[in-house]
Amino acid sequence: MKHKAGFVNIIGHPNVGKSTLMNQLVGEQLSIITSKAQTTRHRILGIVNEENYQIVYSDTPGIIDPAYKMQEGMMKFVYSSLKDADIILLMLECGQQKLKDDRLNDFLNKTEVPVIILINKIDLSQQDKLEIEMNRWHEQLPKASILPLSALHAFNVDSLKQKIIELLPESPPYYPKDSLTDKSERFFVEEKIREKILLLYDQEVPYSAEVEVESFKDEEDILKIRAIIYVSRESQKGIIIGKEGRMLKKVGSSARKDLEEFFQKKIYLELYVKVNKDWRNDENQLKRFGYL
Repeated sequence: MKHKAGFVNIIGHPNVGKSTLMNQLVGEQLSIITSKAQTTRHRILGIVNEENYQIVYSDTPGIIDPAYKMQEGMMKFVYSSLKDADIILLMLECGQQKLKDDRLNDFLNKTEVPVIILINKIDLSQQDKLEIEMNRWHEQLPKASILPLSALHAFNVDSLKQKIIELLPESPPYYPKDSLTDKSERFFVEEKIREKILLLYDQEVPYSAEVEVESFKDEEDILKIRAIIYVSRESQKGIIIGKEGRMLKKVGSSARKDLEEFFQKKIYLELYVKVNKDWRNDENQLKRFGYL
């Protein structure tokens, strides 16, 4: 049997379940998950290797109308994923009427790349309504296949995997066969800390925060990490730290537990907070943080 390989890229609006699906398909928690929109900021690859195929999955940021240069960079990740895709997974939520981006709708109607529409969270929908939704999406994107699923409960995920394998083009692997992702260990530390910020703080604070690993020392029996949490304003710094440093300690403790499970090693984690004014619109800062 000839070897198959390809890029299978997941796109959709915020909070439709892209990251949950990515983690299900890869079998590892590579993408952070929260109930907040715009949790995913970067394009993250998850690589599945078997003897006869390699699937390179992409989780991408939710499609939005950018308000900051940072968000413009996020949308570039989305559109770059359309250009190199061998299969496009368009993820929708039950009840979603149409795509907000007309450019995307036009692209998906014209592309020769196989498109699979995934109507997610069907556990929250009634059967008759689901059939109406499937018919409506078939009218909007007639060339696409449609598959209802529940990423959270892994319903129909195996069926999706089989369909993807059938559609994969013949190709040698794009990455070494022992690869899991294209991201560094530092990136996953930064994402895990940012996940805790999204979970523990409200309103604008989590969206104004960025995390950078300053020091990453892998010693024989312990991993020593020093990370900086950047915020846009001095008032946000106080909120992140909390009274007597309690909130920052909570972020560090929660992140450390998850990181010890991820790395299977004892973690010593130091967190500091600094103000980096208007970093979301600063091109130099955005390049430094990997958005441009």
